[in-house]
Amino acid sequence: METKPHILVIDDDRDIRELLGKFLEKQGLRVTLARDARDARKLWPLARYNLVVLDLMMPGESGLDLARWLRQQSSIPIVMLTAMGEETDRIVGLELGADDYMAKPFNPRELLARIRAVLRRAQGAEAQEAVPDQILRFAGWVLEPTRRRLLNPDGAEVPLTGGEYELLTTLLDRPNRVMTRDMLMDIIHNRQPGPFDRAIDVAISRLRRKLEDDGRNPSVIKTVRGGGYVLSATVERG
Repeated sequence: METKPHILVIDDDRDIRELLGKFLEKQGLRVTLARDARDARKLWPLARYNLVVLDLMMPGESGLDLARWLRQQSSIPIVMLTAMGEETDRIVGLELGADDYMAKPFNPRELLARIRAVLRRAQGAEAQEAVPDQILRFAGWVLEPTRRRLLNPDGAEVPLTGGEYELLTTLLDRPNRVMTRDMLMDIIHNRQPGPFDRAIDVAISRLRRKLEDDGRNPSVIKTVRGGGYVLSATVERG
């Protein structure tokens, strides 16, 4: 049985695509290459992938449009590749539910480290399904860690991406405690943010929308000026 994680690499640059594919295979990963969004759509139903590496700047259908389509199909982890300085595309990509990103040009070994970190988080979440755990209740919401299910006050399930789930559980484990952006970035992405890194702000904004928490006057996840964020709710376990 094939146990190697299967990575789908989507990049229109042939040199980058093929070099990255060879590098990842040498590191023990299984790799399928796609040259554009159209190619990726054809390959998608032919295998079960564990992670997608997606270039956002592609001719024809953009990487952002493809990321939106992927999110409609699955909660598969996505690591984006963005052009240096393309902060707007990176932010939109994170809002669509990407789990991590790297700016081009990039160090293949750093990308490998990011891929492995995202895979570990995804695999750890899957392992939780086999381990009994406590249900978390907060502000009328319910999180079922064993199923990775978030239920709204009416009992309807609200889907979460891997990154959103990690962020929510991090905050639920530390209720009423101020978490700085550096702390959240280090826990979730295992790295320090850059001077213009808005990944955590984007992730918080996306999670607030899922929790129907008014971004202008939030009551569940509050912003601490100059500090970071705090889950301002009582968390009940049981």
